[in-house]
Amino acid sequence: MKVVLADYGAGNLRSVTSALARAGAEASISTDPAEVRGAPLAVIAGVGHVESAARGLEATGLDDALRDRVAAGRPLLGICVGMQLLFGPSEEGGSGLGILAGPVRRIRASTVPHMGWNELEVAESSTIAAGLDGQDVYFAHSYAVEPTDDDVVAAVADHDGRVVAAVERGAVAGVQFHPERSSRAGARLLENALAWSRSA
Repeated sequence: MKVVLADYGAGNLRSVTSALARAGAEASISTDPAEVRGAPLAVIAGVGHVESAARGLEATGLDDALRDRVAAGRPLLGICVGMQLLFGPSEEGGSGLGILAGPVRRIRASTVPHMGWNELEVAESSTIAAGLDGQDVYFAHSYAVEPTDDDVVAAVADHDGRVVAAVERGAVAGVQFHPERSSRAGARLLENALAWSRSA
């Protein structure tokens, strides 16, 4: 299936594109709002922080294209900073797209950033993270989402306290970890995402 990554001008888009291709997708990168709006699955993937990423989306009109596709019930997946962009104001600066309610806050832990492999605890209702309960995935972040509605939480990890690792609501999903760096568990996540997007 066709997957389009929204290009906000930074991030690890090539490695995510390659991982999606290995999962069976026809993946491409685009700054064209019409292409991002109409794709069977759109992905926001990247590194960095919310403020610069949000500015990059706004500069090309991709912010409105992403909101439009969500309003139309078309699937959207956020990865790492891309998941943070689904939410609202960030303590790091700036604000995300406000698609899901809640802030992005600095991790309250003795060790920041949260970097390396960590085990997932997956909600039974999750589609995006199905089969990943107890699996280790790779994290690299200092900020994390704090959803207003706990029902959107699809998976958590323990890093000196709870860190939201995945969210899911309707046609919107996100993961804080890097599936493209997470070996077999990451490949399973992307396969889940493709299947989820077909039925969303």
